[in-house]
Amino acid sequence: MPKPYTFPTLFDEVNTVSISNLNRWGYLKPNRYRSGTITWSKNGSVYSSIGIAVSTLTDNPYLELSYTYGDKPVKYKVELTTVPANIGKGEVWYFVCPSTGKNCRILYSVGALFLHRSACKGYMYEKQTYSQKNRGIMRMYEKLFSSDKVYEELYSKHFRRTYKGKPTKRFLKLMQKIRESERAPYTESELMVM
Repeated sequence: MPKPYTFPTLFDEVNTVSISNLNRWGYLKPNRYRSGTITWSKNGSVYSSIGIAVSTLTDNPYLELSYTYGDKPVKYKVELTTVPANIGKGEVWYFVCPSTGKNCRILYSVGALFLHRSACKGYMYEKQTYSQKNRGIMRMYEKLFSSDKVYEELYSKHFRRTYKGKPTKRFLKLMQKIRESERAPYTESELMVM
């Protein structure tokens, strides 16, 4: 009897809570308590939601999550911490994973809890599931079709090609991408499609 095929859980498909979203939505402003709801949707219909509350009023800021997992209510706090920004101005917010104690910017849904990715045993990113041949094909197609976006950015209204008479780093990077796409082996890509 053959072994049943198992599919790994993909990080790309699980629900996440991220620091950047909380910051964008105004939850991480100093000396505040704010609560709300995070919802996840697919094709325009909501399939999951959780209640959140963020407190930055005390010396121990936290994110409180409340939701149901299966039929059981789940409610717990995730510690928040800040680290001085590397540019010497301001601070960067992090979650402290309740399981591993590691600082992270994204918490992934793992069973009944939201945790750091290292606590997610058997999880993979979608690209890690591709075969070596498929990864090569994907890289080749990215080079072929990324040139459309490159030209769009290059000829946008406010794009700067030079600064003080020298080409900008972004301009040089875009020109490198154009050269790579022009060197791509079109005949091989046409053969692979057939």
